[in-house]
Amino acid sequence: MNYKIVRLNTASQQEIEHSVLIIYTGGTLGMAYNAQGALVPFNFGQILEKIPNLTQLNISITVISFPEPIDSSNINLQHWVDMAYIIYENYDTYDGFVVLHGTDTMAYSASMLSFMLQGLNKPVIFTGAQLPISEMRSDARENLMTSLEIAISKINGKPIVPEVCIFFNHMLLRGNRAKKVQSIHFDAFESENYPPLAESGIVIDYNFPAIRNVTEERRLKYVNGINNQVIVLKLFPGITEKVIESCIKIKGLKGIVLETYGSGNSPSEPWFLKLMQKAVKAGIVVFNVSQCNGGRVIQGRYQTSKDLEEMGVLSGADITTEAAVTKLMFLLANETSESEIRRKLITPMAGEMTVLGG
Repeated sequence: MNYKIVRLNTASQQEIEHSVLIIYTGGTLGMAYNAQGALVPFNFGQILEKIPNLTQLNISITVISFPEPIDSSNINLQHWVDMAYIIYENYDTYDGFVVLHGTDTMAYSASMLSFMLQGLNKPVIFTGAQLPISEMRSDARENLMTSLEIAISKINGKPIVPEVCIFFNHMLLRGNRAKKVQSIHFDAFESENYPPLAESGIVIDYNFPAIRNVTEERRLKYVNGINNQVIVLKLFPGITEKVIESCIKIKGLKGIVLETYGSGNSPSEPWFLKLMQKAVKAGIVVFNVSQCNGGRVIQGRYQTSKDLEEMGVLSGADITTEAAVTKLMFLLANETSESEIRRKLITPMAGEMTVLGG
């Protein structure tokens, strides 16, 4: 791809202390109004004019922009491969990475990169904005400034947050635990099943017990296989046999993320159970996740979920739908045996789920 590259030195007189690579994929943060009043991609060469406080960070910044900014609703598999590859190729050169991304699918992208970048020991911070950087009330400045500060923050020479995260509206969340919940307010993301990794106020208050540790023996491994032959099947009262049957019959289907009620409950009608069993026997991996933002699947707690457990439907514990979909895509492409896919699906890979008793 023909990327656009801009290099900036934010230090006024001091020697550079840190370096950050910004990957601009698209999204509201990187937009500005032109003379005709239309939103166009922002010229990152002028970022110091918009955010003069960047000079206080004393860092060198390289911005790699996708050839054409992408509305995050159009994010696809190749974009995930490109983002992960850029980080992998530049991993040894920079202290940390900031990915500017539209909010609509940010949680999907952050989840996928947490699986693709195995052995990560540096910060990868996704951020964006609800208002363009040129707007007077824009949240873009705070989100970008703090993301950059987190990306370079270290203790005893080691990065404080060596994982894929989302920073938005003063909160740093684990990327594969986050979910977009607001479209008109600044607090667009939440992480109901895992505590924030940090909160920014007068200082950045890190929640150290919640953050993954730097592991010296870890070496970054870039794994780029993705299989998108999956569906999300959300249950609702009145869903018909014909609908579910047509989903299971999709040619080439490899996996189903089954969004059930509460703690993993589903209809107990014989036709439904028969279709789920048919899918499992056909080698389709069925992954049970809760429709509740703060939900946890406990298969077997009620008879309605015990039936699923007995037929081989897998429990997603407290995983989000975004992490479940991307993890399933990742494992289907990179594991050769169904047994290994099933084993790893219910085992935490990047802090995306908490298994009770594990």
